[in-house]
Amino acid sequence: MPDALPAIPGAVSRPPFVHFGPGPLADALAGVPEAEVTEFLGSWDDLPGDAHLGTEKPYRFRRYGKFRLRSRGLAPLPHAPFFQDASVNRVNGGVARLFAPLHPSVAAGEPLRRVVLALLDRLPGPRAGIDTCGVHQIRVVATVNAEGHPAPEGVHRDGHCYVAQVLIRRQDVRGAESCLYDPERRPVHRAVLTAPLETIILDDRRVLHGVSPVRPASGAATGVRDMLLVDFLGGS
Repeated sequence: MPDALPAIPGAVSRPPFVHFGPGPLADALAGVPEAEVTEFLGSWDDLPGDAHLGTEKPYRFRRYGKFRLRSRGLAPLPHAPFFQDASVNRVNGGVARLFAPLHPSVAAGEPLRRVVLALLDRLPGPRAGIDTCGVHQIRVVATVNAEGHPAPEGVHRDGHCYVAQVLIRRQDVRGAESCLYDPERRPVHRAVLTAPLETIILDDRRVLHGVSPVRPASGAATGVRDMLLVDFLGGS
């Protein structure tokens, strides 16, 4: 049975996603000292393994933080587990997953603030009631003996209002095709994010999404894909 398509005031005439190149986020970061941007991007090199994968060795590494959206700013919320209902995540749904928190320098840094606000300005639908965001730093690693799975739950919803997917780094990788689906699970958009800061923002209430496995590029022993995911939600 297909998932029902909810009625969302103001969203009828808008496509359920936007996909844009690096320009908007690069513009948002313009003026931030280069050292701060370098530190922000380098923080993906210090992500602990995801202990909730059920694999002998982690292929996914991550940190997580949640914020209240203020006027042109982010107010950190107390660190807490990340929870998704079993109806939207058939692999880890119904489990309170405690991930390592964002580094203080990331959570309080100007790069994250500017990126999140730039994403908020480009949501593919109404912003009314959107007052909270969850920020996920994720690295997926693939080797010749073990592919990485950006979305082990397959085609799914996340249970939020909007989800932004920002490519940070793609090194020696093949695969990782992002695909969006209508409620009948028919593909409506396919793309491989290749340029740092290239972004897809989707309306999680109107489309489902998935990502194909990550494999090392030909001749490479290891492939790395770093993503910044930002969940936008309301009424929290």
